[in-house]
Amino acid sequence: MGSRRRVAERRKTKPAVIGGMIAVVVAGAGLGVYALYGAGAAADDRTQNTSVSAEDQKPKVKTGPLSATEVTTTATAFLTSWQQGKVSTAAAATSDSAAATTLLTGYTKDAHLTGVTLTPGTRTGDKVPFSVKATVTYKGTSKPLTYGSSLTVVRDTATGKPQVDWTASVVHPDLKNGDTLVTGESGTPPIKAVDRDGGEITEAKYPSLGTVLDGLREKYGKKAGGKAGIELRVIRGKDSKSSDKTLVELSKGTPGTVRTTLNPTLQAAAEAQVAKRARSSVVVLRPSTGEILAVANASHGFNTAFQGSLAPGSTMKVITSSLLIDKDLASADKAHPCPKYFTYGGWKFQNDDKFEIKGGTFKASFARSCNTAFISQAGKLDNDSLTKQAQQVFGLSMNNWAIGVPSFDGAVPVQSAAQKAASLIGQGGVRMNPLNMASVSATVESGSFKQPYLVSPSVDNRTLATASRTMSSGTLSQLRELMAYTAGYGTAAEAMSGVYGNVGAKTGSAEVDGQKKPNGWFTAYRGDLAAAGVVQAGGHGGDTAGPIVAALLKMGG
Repeated sequence: MGSRRRVAERRKTKPAVIGGMIAVVVAGAGLGVYALYGAGAAADDRTQNTSVSAEDQKPKVKTGPLSATEVTTTATAFLTSWQQGKVSTAAAATSDSAAATTLLTGYTKDAHLTGVTLTPGTRTGDKVPFSVKATVTYKGTSKPLTYGSSLTVVRDTATGKPQVDWTASVVHPDLKNGDTLVTGESGTPPIKAVDRDGGEITEAKYPSLGTVLDGLREKYGKKAGGKAGIELRVIRGKDSKSSDKTLVELSKGTPGTVRTTLNPTLQAAAEAQVAKRARSSVVVLRPSTGEILAVANASHGFNTAFQGSLAPGSTMKVITSSLLIDKDLASADKAHPCPKYFTYGGWKFQNDDKFEIKGGTFKASFARSCNTAFISQAGKLDNDSLTKQAQQVFGLSMNNWAIGVPSFDGAVPVQSAAQKAASLIGQGGVRMNPLNMASVSATVESGSFKQPYLVSPSVDNRTLATASRTMSSGTLSQLRELMAYTAGYGTAAEAMSGVYGNVGAKTGSAEVDGQKKPNGWFTAYRGDLAAAGVVQAGGHGGDTAGPIVAALLKMGG
């Protein structure tokens, strides 16, 4: 059962037809008046004064906020029709009757759900929560299903009438547009995932790993030698990057065993760390091999750590620095400009709090995270220079990683003018996640890119991604010096206090439209451990993601 998502389109009425009908009636009335009073100028005047325009005859379309009565009445009518199996009536009460008809029909026909009871909760504004009780029945086997959902009522801009704003999540909160509910033989046998020591991995034990377990089953269920059971499942839309999800298991299949690279001690610690900060994610790798030792997300519905696509902010300066050193545009201990402002491509860039470093070195600019030190070099680089560096040295942005579950491999698109300059400091079109940025630190620590993986490639003989070249020894040495100095004396020093040995780090803050606080990033290594984390809308990386990463690095070396 592969991955498949569709965006619902709002149903539109055509009031022009009604208006046309009114115009015909009014025209007929006008002709009647003209005949009654005769021809001539006086008659023309009379006709004009007594005729009513089609525009005046059009019914007024109601606008403005919905009343409490409109919300509750619309919600109740929709839920009642759905409960009674009146699919057409229920779908007609939504903003997308076609999509609603398909999903509500499948609710009974494909998901085999019967005895549906829908109980509305207390309205909050235009939103109405409701509880669902139903029975899943397939080939003589039945199991109960209960869950909560919600709907939002909106006003149709064309008719002014209230309607349910259709989205697949109305039917079930785990559904996205394009997904379907299906009960039957799963097609994909269950798995028993184990850590590197053979201990079983469960979502109850490690809450962050629910999406990982779904991904492992989808890829290795058949290969691991298990037997499929009977289940109610969410089947993802064709454009979805998420894995199918089991909601109810009617009969158990026989699981096959899949061994992962996860370290149980580090995984438990990672879970505990992200639980302390909302919207946080972290990944820990072994640089010498690329093995993923831990992955955790504070939010469990989406695996931001593996699949997130976020601007990495100043942690991107690790890659940019390697590029500048390679091209002799910077050197750790040589003087380097760090003005308050620098304008490039029509944009005026500045440093945090508009600081400047007079007569400082490139190492000082890196450790302090001076934006203008990097922006000032944009004019000396080709539009594709950063893209090539990310791909050829760090193995990123080629969409070819095969870690064992779905992942996003980073994006460093070719850009020009101001966007090219912004990319140098991890903004513009650059997108990463903690897995990508942990790999960046791992590449610096080990000296070469090794694609991260959660399941050994020997399990399915898959080919891991490679980088076409490595940094020169001189560039690598300077890059390690920059990260070590930042860990000891720069923006990462406070978080890395107490992390001893062969260490290096870089902080980052990425501005996001609509957020009061930036996303805080932190990437670092200690010996044969590398880790990276992000706290969305958390603030500066050293204060938010830094403590999470440092705590995990302290556990090994």
